[in-house]
Amino acid sequence: MVENCGATAAPGSMIGVDEAREIVLKVAKRLEPATVSLHEALNRVLAEDVVAPDPLPPYPASVKDGYAVIASDGPGEYPIITESRAGNDGVGPIPDGADAVVQVEDTEQIKDASVESKRVRIMLQAKPGVDIRPVGVDIEKGAIVLKSGELVGASEIGLLATMGVMMVKVYPAPTIGVLSTGDELVEPTTSSLSWGQIRDSNRAMLLAAAIQHHCKVLDLGVAPDDEEKLDKALDTALSAGIDILLTSGGVSMGDRDFVKPLLQKRGTVFFGKVRMKPGKPLTFATVNAKSKENTKVNDILAFGLPGNPVSCIVCFNLFVVPSIRYLAGWENPHLPRVQARLEQAIRPDPVRPEFHRAILRWNNDGLCDPGTGGQMSCRLLSKESANSLLELPASDHVIPAGTLVPAIIISDLSSTSIAMTNNPLPSTSHPITRKSTLQEIVRDVSGDANFKAAILTVSDTVASGNGPDRSGPKAVSVVNSSSDRLGGARVVATAVVSDEVNKIKDIVCRWSDVDKMDLILTLGGTGFTPRDVTPEATKEVTERETPGLLYVMMQESLKVTPFAMLSRAAAGIRGSLLIINMPGNPNAVAECMEALMPALKHALNQIKGNKREKHPRHVPHAQATPVDV
Repeated sequence: MVENCGATAAPGSMIGVDEAREIVLKVAKRLEPATVSLHEALNRVLAEDVVAPDPLPPYPASVKDGYAVIASDGPGEYPIITESRAGNDGVGPIPDGADAVVQVEDTEQIKDASVESKRVRIMLQAKPGVDIRPVGVDIEKGAIVLKSGELVGASEIGLLATMGVMMVKVYPAPTIGVLSTGDELVEPTTSSLSWGQIRDSNRAMLLAAAIQHHCKVLDLGVAPDDEEKLDKALDTALSAGIDILLTSGGVSMGDRDFVKPLLQKRGTVFFGKVRMKPGKPLTFATVNAKSKENTKVNDILAFGLPGNPVSCIVCFNLFVVPSIRYLAGWENPHLPRVQARLEQAIRPDPVRPEFHRAILRWNNDGLCDPGTGGQMSCRLLSKESANSLLELPASDHVIPAGTLVPAIIISDLSSTSIAMTNNPLPSTSHPITRKSTLQEIVRDVSGDANFKAAILTVSDTVASGNGPDRSGPKAVSVVNSSSDRLGGARVVATAVVSDEVNKIKDIVCRWSDVDKMDLILTLGGTGFTPRDVTPEATKEVTERETPGLLYVMMQESLKVTPFAMLSRAAAGIRGSLLIINMPGNPNAVAECMEALMPALKHALNQIKGNKREKHPRHVPHAQATPVDV
């Protein structure tokens, strides 16, 4: 039997959602890692670091299409000795002896029928090393290319294949058994129903939900409300080699609700009621059972889910999904949280916190909820297409429209319901080692942030729906992945506006004065064109300028392009809010944020009025450690 650990709630008592979830994750144990082939690793979590067996590139490679030359030879006409075709990375290897590449645009092919060999005119004096990627410049041999705890997606599969890593150690997917209970239930294939019968929707729903989370599933059928028959069904289920057992129905207080006492007989029931709406009659237990081969003992997590369909799936998302992720090796097993703005007023439950089904969509105010109608736990239509659960506190007061409330993301936000809005969900393209959906970008946004950050994309093109927002998701990823370095900052709001001063000012002032943000990053609109007005809008709403931040960003950007000097970006403080204008280019956003990172946590603390936040001791130049430039 699993050790109790003192976490069991008193019989019949009702506990809070956070306490219940904490009990589940305290009891859960990660599955034993296994070594699998590359293609079996998709959607699995790495159980150990992956080290590069070879450098990348494995040979000196050209950055551009052009001609490999000996720089000291200088401009002139030369015979083309050989041709080097591009490899998988789109560039060709550099022949031995060559030390520079002259791009095609700086050359001219010589057409002379009297000369048999091909010749080219080099019109530029090349410098040694120009446009050549040295061996290992991208990845050195022995470098860690993927870390333990990272989720393996399609991009990671490509990276592993590039490195020739064909076997990896990962956490396996848990196996989930699903059992429905109830005399009234019949198979969904039943064409005509007798009086009092209903088709079993929960089992199909839970099996599909488990598959969506990449689990192995076992359909255990339907058991009637008969203690002896249900007892046998549970014995069969617990000997099937499963890691998680899901039952639906039979967990309320009726005289034919046998699930809870039968689980108690086999193990430890940790709680049987949770203070939430919907989903109060939720039972969680651990039971021990030998596999059919009697070779090992499984500590099985058993969830007695409510019979009402909406209660059932809400409890699955709030409690079963975190346990699935924890068993499968996720470092943060919780579903992501974001802030959503209500488009309609909502009257919450006066007694229990409510998890309100919602369809978040993307508009100029960021993620918004237009409402999904009645929320009774038996109303299946209220969860149709729902991609989130709004967390509403118990209250006697109506929550007014326009209020920001926490929302738990339960499905991919790039669904059709969002893509059909005027401002589609931004595209989320990332480097090869990063994830590719907004859900994965905000996966770690859970709990309360020490500093609340907001991302504002300023673009006529994106605001009109004529192009994707590539910078917004990148900025979200950069901030949230660097949360620890930023003192716990998290992105809780995003929005897109056109290049108009008043629209920029309106949303910045609202985020500042109403939503009490700590950091706003604006993206785009800082150049020389007539429509680049982000700096003007920023200067009108800030009270104090912060030119040092702009200086550091300029220095960093000039390392990449001389056009950085054309930036007119502004930065400043409004009350306890820091506003920084960032470039519109996704890569430039990452570069500028990395340059600012050493000081931003310190800056945010000081703006908050933290008197203990002192400037770090300044080291005189004479004592500083020399570095290569």
